[in-house]
Amino acid sequence: MTTVVFGALVALATLTGLVTAWTLGANSNSPPFAPAIGANAISTMRAAFMIGILAALGALTQGGSISETVGAGLIDGVAITSLAAIAGLLTATGFMAFGIYSGYPVPAAFATTGAMVGVGLSLGGQPVFDTYRRIVTFWLLVPPVSGSLAYLTATVLRRDDIPETVGVPLLAGVVGGIVANVQLSIIPSPAGTDQGSLAGFAAMVTGTDIAAVAATLLVAAGSFYYIRLQTQASVDKGIKTFLVVLGSVVAFSSGGSQVGLATGPLENLYRAELGLPGFVLLALGAVGILGGAWMGAPRLLQATSREYAQLGVRRSIAALVPGFIIAQAAIALGIPISFNNIISGVIGGGLAGGSAGVSRRKIGVTVGFWLITLVTSVALGFGVYQVLEAALGSQA
Repeated sequence: MTTVVFGALVALATLTGLVTAWTLGANSNSPPFAPAIGANAISTMRAAFMIGILAALGALTQGGSISETVGAGLIDGVAITSLAAIAGLLTATGFMAFGIYSGYPVPAAFATTGAMVGVGLSLGGQPVFDTYRRIVTFWLLVPPVSGSLAYLTATVLRRDDIPETVGVPLLAGVVGGIVANVQLSIIPSPAGTDQGSLAGFAAMVTGTDIAAVAATLLVAAGSFYYIRLQTQASVDKGIKTFLVVLGSVVAFSSGGSQVGLATGPLENLYRAELGLPGFVLLALGAVGILGGAWMGAPRLLQATSREYAQLGVRRSIAALVPGFIIAQAAIALGIPISFNNIISGVIGGGLAGGSAGVSRRKIGVTVGFWLITLVTSVALGFGVYQVLEAALGSQA
């Protein structure tokens, strides 16, 4: 392969990755702030601005584990070449574009994972069945776990014997405790680990695990106290404040869980062939997500905020809390997920108020398209690489 051809393939692969990241920024990161907009707690443009910044920061500080899984953990025996990365990204982006323009729920993680498996098989690689079992098990657990957590949360918020000046701050405390244990690349960590948390840093500095527990409880108590003050001054203001805060941490988590879908296929190209650090690749994905959020999110935010306004602020909170928990669990385990998992939370929150707001047909269509996306993306990824290799193989 000549230098010119290699450079052209690198440029095309990079551009394809940016387009994928832009698509993710415009669509997958919007739901977290929709409830706050629906409750008139924040304007659409300000929400889009915050989504871009927060999702980009999440991508930079949390996106490495999922990027490595997508780029190197799905196939054994071969490395993903620049041409293979292009084929995988084109396939995944095509699925996402179809979902955007058709209105059908196409999950980005299913499309990308399937595409990269198909491309890897087309290269002659071997399936990594242990990884597939781990990923599929997590995916299967998401709907019941997310729905159950949302149902439990919505039920608590609807109870007359639990004042909202207590129930909402308690949820804020739970979220704060989880935030204290979120793994971030910018926090110093013990040797041999890439990321640290506030609680872990406290334990490392003091040399005792008790400090980690204390740090977790301290952040949880601070979160509880802050939202408690807001709800005591005005229940409506307190709930809206919590919606904005919750939307912020979910948007941050969304960036960390989604960027790997765009950067994963480029892992081998950037880190092995070009010799660049992982931060450069994550920065590329963060730029794409930032641009997509700022340019494409406002329109989607206006549409989804109307749906969340009909759902109500309490059930919106109930949907977002498990979305945050599941996204962070996926990041910690390096498992690619789609932020469509929030749909499960919406269903669980809706059931807490009776089954009238839950459409069985919509659930069936959603699950059906998830399965169709996963299966057909493998086949198309395999075929697209074969076509590109046949057309450009002699040059590439």
